[in-house]
Amino acid sequence: MEVLGIDIGGSGIKGAPVDVTAGRLTKERLRIPTPQPAKPAAVAETVAEIVGHFAWTGPVGVTFPGVVMDGVVKTAANVHHSWVGVNASELFDGARVINDADAAGLAELAFGEGRGRKGTVLMLTFGTGIGSALFIDGTLVPNTELGHLELHGKDAEHRASDRAREEHDLGWKDWAERVETYLKHVEMLFSPSLFIIGGGVSKKADRFLPHVKIDTPIVPAALQNEAGIIGAALTCAGGPHAPA
Repeated sequence: MEVLGIDIGGSGIKGAPVDVTAGRLTKERLRIPTPQPAKPAAVAETVAEIVGHFAWTGPVGVTFPGVVMDGVVKTAANVHHSWVGVNASELFDGARVINDADAAGLAELAFGEGRGRKGTVLMLTFGTGIGSALFIDGTLVPNTELGHLELHGKDAEHRASDRAREEHDLGWKDWAERVETYLKHVEMLFSPSLFIIGGGVSKKADRFLPHVKIDTPIVPAALQNEAGIIGAALTCAGGPHAPA
């Protein structure tokens, strides 16, 4: 079964058809920069452009960088504030909409580093912000948004996201120190059995993960930056671990 997965991020919107039984893209993904300001109408146009690019008429799953409950957006930290209260599922013509990090986590549990893992597993995506997906024995606890934990008086993502690394012109080792501080805080709160690091930086894990010293095992996402697309499709298809 193929489903079109679309992953909305603060800097880019990516999409591709996905084989949801194998957990892989069936065509090369299309990435379009996120409109600025990232208001609902402009983002919806970009989503429609991706749907049109693939001449897609089947089911569509979409991720959103914020809390999503029954298709309705509740928070919008890294896109325009006008998203709050919008029924994103209706805006995207009935697509299934899920928090972006939750989607990435679902993909990793089904096809990546989280497969077969028991206990508390935390997927953390480092990009424009920090997204989180929390799993207890394979069951998702949705919309955790742990990037907004307070760290040194600020949202953690303002210090330790990939955007913060770029804005403060940090080297990988210096940024790893911030990531380590954040992970130790999360480690203290949740005592996870595994951290999975996703987002764009997962492709460069060898540059910073060796500098991160914590007690919990930590691995880069096997699906790297495609996890959100795959998870969006998987959620729409009602695949393994997908929320009702």
